[in-house]
Amino acid sequence: MNIDIERYIADHPRVVDTVTVVTLFVLFLVGARISLPGTTQREELWPAVVIAVNACAGVLLSRSHPRTAVVVTTVCAMTASALGYLLTVLILAPAMVAVYWLAILTDRRTTRFYCLGMIVMLVATATLLDPVDHPIVLKTIAPIAYVLVPVASGSARRMRRAYLDAVHARAEHAERNREEEARHRVTEERMRIARELHDVVAHHLALANAQATTAAHLARSNPEQTRRMLNDLTGTTSSALRELKATVGLLRHADDVAAPLEPAPGLSRLPELLDTVRSAGLGVTLTTVGRERPLSPGVDLTAFRIVQEALTNITKHAAGAAACVRLAYSADRLAITVTNNTTAAVPATVPAGLSNSVAAVPTRGFGLIGMRERAQSVGGNLEAGHRPEGGFEVSTALPLYPQPSEEEERTP
Repeated sequence: MNIDIERYIADHPRVVDTVTVVTLFVLFLVGARISLPGTTQREELWPAVVIAVNACAGVLLSRSHPRTAVVVTTVCAMTASALGYLLTVLILAPAMVAVYWLAILTDRRTTRFYCLGMIVMLVATATLLDPVDHPIVLKTIAPIAYVLVPVASGSARRMRRAYLDAVHARAEHAERNREEEARHRVTEERMRIARELHDVVAHHLALANAQATTAAHLARSNPEQTRRMLNDLTGTTSSALRELKATVGLLRHADDVAAPLEPAPGLSRLPELLDTVRSAGLGVTLTTVGRERPLSPGVDLTAFRIVQEALTNITKHAAGAAACVRLAYSADRLAITVTNNTTAAVPATVPAGLSNSVAAVPTRGFGLIGMRERAQSVGGNLEAGHRPEGGFEVSTALPLYPQPSEEEERTP
């Protein structure tokens, strides 16, 4: 109900002002007829009518010129007091409305200045120029109270309005922040999907290229091994298609009909990865140190992708080199080291001409940047560089987030 009234007042200011002015005019004339017992009252009414008209005209300026409205209504109240009218709340009603709007529309300092000026002028006029000699309390305490009440009400409404404006501003700011945060998360998700696509495509295309190149060299000299290479190439491309389907499937909408996606790869698929790399002619050994610990999904995927990217770089840039993957589990970290030794013996499955056709130094492309970003995204770090004894090494340390034991899970 209060909200509807406030909304109507805000939407129809002229109607409200007209009703207010008419009401104040009637109240002023009623107040002009009030007198104390034993005091003489003015018989003619026209002075009160003239003063009331001017005071109500001043009230009409309250919204647009609040300072002028206060001055006009205060002068009218002083004139009424000088003519012998008792300063009741009815006589001071126009001045009270004007100072109320002044408190709403101006700052605290201006309100205090005009409020103090009104009190001084009204009390001085009622005390020094009163021809009827009304009681001192009605000429001092009463005008002060009549002025302070609308000032306090107007100030409270101004502070409430300022508070609501601040709340709305904070809400709009929070809404803008939510939109920016949503856009930021969308960008991060796109970057993550792009990184997955880069790793999947780069790895499988590098292996497919290595397998196809080796098969081409062995086509005449070793047909049987060439057939095995081509079979492995088929498996490599099939695996690439499956992972691409799973990754790109993340871009589908929730209501799209699609086959269930495969789980994200982890270190459990490391033997499969090593077999695929070996089929491309890269000799790979795997060493595990310490007791294997369960990994969180993010760390598990990151570890797999780093090993995959490192082996892909070796396959592309150091064909025929021997590679070593080392997993070292400690209490709180998993250290992964992938090294290649260009001085190692070339596997028999790799032709001699092919082993020398590619440089043994990996280029610093997006692969290293992607691996470093992956490690940092889960709280780890990554280092890559040449080894003093030859070759290249990629090492990373990923945090092992504690997993609850079976006893802890049973404990309520």
